Amino acid sequence: MGGRPVLDSIHAGDCGTAGSHIKPLSRDEARHALTAGGIRACDICRPETDLGILD
Repeated sequence: MGGRPVLDSIHAGDCGTAGSHIKPLSRDEARHALTAGGIRACDICRPETDLGILD
């Protein structure tokens, strides 16, 4: 897939599309945000892959 950056999404630490308004999360916080928190994963850097979250 791929696409444009999405506001209010989780990014990998080295994602160039994260922008300047970021809040670093721990791995556990990011996993929770992606699985139960209703936050999307960036379609470009795909942080869920590094976090071990499968569809």
